[in-house]
Amino acid sequence: MAKKKDLGKGLRALLNDVEKGPIRKKKEIVTKLASSIEEIAINNIETNPYQPRKEFDPEQLQELSDSIAIHGLVQPITVRSMGDGKFQLISGERRLRASKLAAKKTIPAYIRIANDEEMLEFALIENIQRQNLNAMEVAFSYQRLLTEFNLTQEKLAERVGKKRSTVANYMRLMKLPPQIQQSVKEEVISMGHARVFAGLDNLAKQLDLFRKCVNQSWSVRKLEQEARAIAAGPSKLAVQEDPEIKKIRQKLSKKLGVKVSIKRDNQGKGQIIMPFASDDELNDLIDLLQ
Repeated sequence: MAKKKDLGKGLRALLNDVEKGPIRKKKEIVTKLASSIEEIAINNIETNPYQPRKEFDPEQLQELSDSIAIHGLVQPITVRSMGDGKFQLISGERRLRASKLAAKKTIPAYIRIANDEEMLEFALIENIQRQNLNAMEVAFSYQRLLTEFNLTQEKLAERVGKKRSTVANYMRLMKLPPQIQQSVKEEVISMGHARVFAGLDNLAKQLDLFRKCVNQSWSVRKLEQEARAIAAGPSKLAVQEDPEIKKIRQKLSKKLGVKVSIKRDNQGKGQIIMPFASDDELNDLIDLLQ
């Protein structure tokens, strides 16, 4: 069996010919590369010498590695073609390190060519405007624009013609665990579901609720109800009513013929509440009190 090449012949030809053709041809190539993901050999990727981040938490790196080993890498890295099948990392060093730790030989990547910043930005924004992208694909594109062009969320919102809150909601999806991201990508759950999960600050709660949601086919409204219940925490035990206050309350209720409630603090201050449903009932209460 022939050894599988890192890149398809078509893409390899694009990379080899990109500098030879006219600018129009180069724009076409950049547009194609902006949305295509290729599996490339990890050994052919050199790290970026200008990567500002030098320290990576070993425990978090191992957790990501374990997830990659089971679920694969959801968000591709981004590399720049250096020619002759070699690449330089632009973004995703943590994902690259975790993939190496998981003993992966190849990794999914977006491939850029040298000096393609303006054309790539245009191509990414153009892709975002497409109607058939799922929520995670939009989030990935936003993430690339933020990291590769050093944009703020406000600037990004201006570039793509969206509200800042819309961009922020998509960016929150990037913090979801891989299982939930993959379900959004495969459209098992909707963007509405994903936003509810993103609102929970605990990974265990997210995954537990996610499993119940998928297994029981919850609607977004049902998921919101369950999430609110979790966020509220266990209900507080009812305060034990003072026996003397209870006797007074029962006596008043019997005398007036309505359900009386008494609220009283430790200093003896409080209020007596007697409900009524109409003016006639109010007048009856006044007559009884007089």
